Amino acid sequence: MSRTVRLTILPGDGIGPEVTDAAISVLTAVAPDAGLSLAIDRCPFGGAGIDATGNPLPEQTLKSCVSADAILLGAVGGPKYDEAARHQGAPRPEQGLLGLRKELELFANLRPSKLFEGLEAASPLRRDIVADTDILIVRELTGGVYFGDHREGTDVASDIMPYSREEVDRVARVAFEAAKGRNGRLTSVDKANVLATSRLWRAVVDDVAKDYPTVTVDHVLVDAMAMHLVTKPASFDVVVTENLFGDILSDELSAIVGSIGLAPSASLGTPDTPGLFEPIHGSAPDIAGQGIANPIGTILSAAMLLRHGLKADAAAERIETAVSTVLKQGLRTKDLGGDADTAAATSAILAAL
Repeated sequence: MSRTVRLTILPGDGIGPEVTDAAISVLTAVAPDAGLSLAIDRCPFGGAGIDATGNPLPEQTLKSCVSADAILLGAVGGPKYDEAARHQGAPRPEQGLLGLRKELELFANLRPSKLFEGLEAASPLRRDIVADTDILIVRELTGGVYFGDHREGTDVASDIMPYSREEVDRVARVAFEAAKGRNGRLTSVDKANVLATSRLWRAVVDDVAKDYPTVTVDHVLVDAMAMHLVTKPASFDVVVTENLFGDILSDELSAIVGSIGLAPSASLGTPDTPGLFEPIHGSAPDIAGQGIANPIGTILSAAMLLRHGLKADAAAERIETAVSTVLKQGLRTKDLGGDADTAAATSAILAAL
């Protein structure tokens, strides 16, 4: 007896439709053995939402997301929308993403970065430095400077970076739980020597740590952490940090392990809220429509969707094993220095399944 699950697909812009199609084909392949029947609803979002309705988060798209069991997103943005926003005051596609996170209260962003066997040469770091890198960044997603008050101006501008104890506490607990299930080490990243919000962040993390005596905690300033990720990345396990720092550090880390095209993410809220799963790369308008985008970040995001959104751990592991297998066997998309296109990479993963 199969269980019907409702998936909202937000292809978005640029290469988004190409990589989400690849991920859907993989999800469709593993669903029957996992006892799942997929009910898929594709909706306009981001720039595609602006084109269709004038809104990056159309009302019908939001309704579909709220009623879904999980949401898979491709990517949003593009030059034409940037130009329209600058010169015409038009909405930005990214406003749809921020709005969706806010509406669904998706406060914890999980960004795993692992060096796959066979990809050591794809890292810009020496093999002995990058070997065994396997880090989970837990990024706070609905607070901080992205959601504070903004003041635009040609001479003076400002962005406020607010955090509450409750916001820090809840994301810290997600990170502690993750560390407890991994290697028991948590690094909290802040800028407590300068920022008041970071001093609050550090104090709250220390308070939460009292509930997790088996987890070892240390605090690192964000500028030092940026250096540590390129000098000793394998020494870290789980990293928790605020919104802006997490955005920057996770992109840095994705390059360290080979390519931003490999990196998945999961944005989670309360247990009764659907999660949002997406690759961390952008819409790559320069290669959109050419069929050469790396679909692996989105396919691994689909695996996270199965694990965190649908509690189908075995199916998620099947996908991750298939990805590891094809990379070990030498599959390389253009961002990894090879010539495999989107279709070839997807076909190889389907065959490995």
